[in-house]
Amino acid sequence: MESLDPRVRLAWVVGALVPGAVIAAVAVVAVRIGAPVPLTAALALAAVVVTLGLVAAVYRYRVWRFEVRDDSLFIVRGVLTRVDTSVPYVRVQHVDTRRGPLERALGLASVVVYTAGSRGADITIPGLTPARAGELREQLRELATESEFDAV
Repeated sequence: MESLDPRVRLAWVVGALVPGAVIAAVAVVAVRIGAPVPLTAALALAAVVVTLGLVAAVYRYRVWRFEVRDDSLFIVRGVLTRVDTSVPYVRVQHVDTRRGPLERALGLASVVVYTAGSRGADITIPGLTPARAGELREQLRELATESEFDAV
């Protein structure tokens, strides 16, 4: 099974820092305007949120794997709840690559696989190099097209 680019950990760490920074900022502003907020407790909460986010980012990277199989895309992910997903190519509607600002800064991309079925039935594979994301997008597109012809 294929793992993600190690730089994705940095993106996840940044994602973990944001909630902690928001909690700390709200606490500091509340104290500045005179609200009875225990600043040390709020900052401790922010530190706990950041620490849990950092630990989750490390474990998330260790678990996240995917494999392009003959008949489906197989993904393993999840820290507390392990999720194994198998997406049959016949269910794939279309495949996109996505690069947000943080991903562009880190030289990463994501592949989004949209599937037939319920609303929001899409799978995202994060933490790929742009070249690998493009290759994977085209590979999945071709496999989906072939499976469509095989189903007929």
